[in-house]
Amino acid sequence: METTPATPPHRLDPAGGCPHADNARLLARGAVTPVELPGGVEGAAVLGHEALREFLQDPGVAKNARHFTALGEGRIPEGWPLLTFATVPGMITADGEDHRRLRSLVSRAFTPRRTEELRPRVAELTESLLDGLATAAAAGGGVADLRRHFALPLPMGVISELLGVAAGFRDRLHHLSSLVVATDTEPGVAVAANRELLAVLGEIAAAKAAAPGDDLTSALIAARDDGGDRLSQQELIGTLLLMIIAGHETTLNLITNAVRALCGHRDQLDLVRSGGASWADVVEETLRWDAPVSYFPFRYPVRDIVVDGTPIPAGTPVLAGYSAAGRDRAAHGPDADRFDVTRSARPDAVRHLSLGHGAHYCLGAPLARLEATVALERLFTRFPGLELAVPEAELAPHAGFVGNSVRALPVRPVP
Repeated sequence: METTPATPPHRLDPAGGCPHADNARLLARGAVTPVELPGGVEGAAVLGHEALREFLQDPGVAKNARHFTALGEGRIPEGWPLLTFATVPGMITADGEDHRRLRSLVSRAFTPRRTEELRPRVAELTESLLDGLATAAAAGGGVADLRRHFALPLPMGVISELLGVAAGFRDRLHHLSSLVVATDTEPGVAVAANRELLAVLGEIAAAKAAAPGDDLTSALIAARDDGGDRLSQQELIGTLLLMIIAGHETTLNLITNAVRALCGHRDQLDLVRSGGASWADVVEETLRWDAPVSYFPFRYPVRDIVVDGTPIPAGTPVLAGYSAAGRDRAAHGPDADRFDVTRSARPDAVRHLSLGHGAHYCLGAPLARLEATVALERLFTRFPGLELAVPEAELAPHAGFVGNSVRALPVRPVP
């Protein structure tokens, strides 16, 4: 009897690169694909929009790494580049009541109302950074790296102020977190970076414990000290790590990708300027069309499951394929590859999944949207002639396959 050969796993390049060509090829084969993670670890990725939406809210899928078979069997080495995603203690790796407990400790700081109260400070910081971008361009022959001088320090500054992290720590935290989330970091470097990052966060927590302030870190420490049953020391550090990384890396990529998209689609930029679409529309279309996170680790089926006709064995580490789902033609139509800022106004528009779905929906989504809309509006108002200083094809892609962006974005900020 003839049998259909199994689909060979897609080997994810640890060095990363633009995901869209691979995504299109993989989606043509199906909504779910087996993947080979770094070190030859077997996994899977859910790529199709509808399959991913259902998978993200499946009660038979967990976030806690005790369900990760290869990890439990001792087959994952200490320096595995994705180990932090699996093992960091906090809401990102918690399920059920533990997840609700940890999420509730920080959720009040990220409600739409509390986020809106930050608008004046975001605007103030944005204007200061635009001054810095102009200064950097003047010193660089008219060219400056927008990612370094604007897209990075804005969200890093905001989340650091929320957490009460002093400015002197920020560059170091970004450098270390970039090494931790990159999938091509050498094992020894990954281990050292993770240890140093935890040590820095421990140093910050100790300083806040000694001198509390009106910030989220101090509030978390108070919860830790409130009988010890609301937050452990490990969970405190894990929560700070999550807040720092998720609080700036995603928005950094979102702003960078939006500027690239608008510079490459001047008709869409003109449409926004003429009132035919809003800056919020630009943000939503960027999230869909060029998601700031490509493959997010991990979820694990607690039993053998079938997703869109594809079996996924219990204990398999599964990636959420956000960039692929954003261009899934089955959900977003035959023009899903086209950047169109009016798309969300269509009667048949499907809401993207790039900030998650279900219980683990991105807690900082309102803040990311606020930062990006303010940043883009002020940027293109201050520099209406802003353009890329190099062709899009020459931009080096982001390191690793988790984040999706470019390493640098040289621009000419033309008034």
